[in-house]
Amino acid sequence: MNYSEYKELHKRLVDENRTTGGHTEPAYLEYTQLNWQRIKRWEKQAKLTDQEIDWLKEQKAPTRWVVLTEPWCGDAAPSLPLMAKIAEIHPGLELEILLRDENLDLMNQFLTGGAQSIPKLIQYSRDAISSWGPRPTGASKLIDDYKIQHGKLDATAREQLQQWYNENKGRQIISELLVLLGRK
Repeated sequence: MNYSEYKELHKRLVDENRTTGGHTEPAYLEYTQLNWQRIKRWEKQAKLTDQEIDWLKEQKAPTRWVVLTEPWCGDAAPSLPLMAKIAEIHPGLELEILLRDENLDLMNQFLTGGAQSIPKLIQYSRDAISSWGPRPTGASKLIDDYKIQHGKLDATAREQLQQWYNENKGRQIISELLVLLGRK
């Protein structure tokens, strides 16, 4: 589905108090609702610089981004709106969104540390297949350090991660996605 179709699905799930992947646990329903609010906020707040926009407009190479995600995924809320903005500006970029749990064969080809971590962006370009995700390096470091210190993720870790995203304002996501596209 494209980004608009994904948002329609996400909104319908929120309205029906459901989520994807067969999950019925209250936490997944809560995350789906919370992420709907976050996506709307990120769409308004996230900005690319004029230089980034100009660079994207100059790109002509056909590129396809396939993103594996789920509406309950907290890391997708800041990432997907930025991916959609980039795809909207880049004249050769096609963005397709797939639900991870309906596409496990593809997901299992792009594991992160042996896990089906999402969102996972798979880039198909003329010469190569590459990937990004599930989160920018700064956020990954925060989570990795938290796991080392505390042994597991908990509500505090999730709160710290959201604070990191809010303070970073999407800059690291944008930077890493542009590098993936070939920007130096």
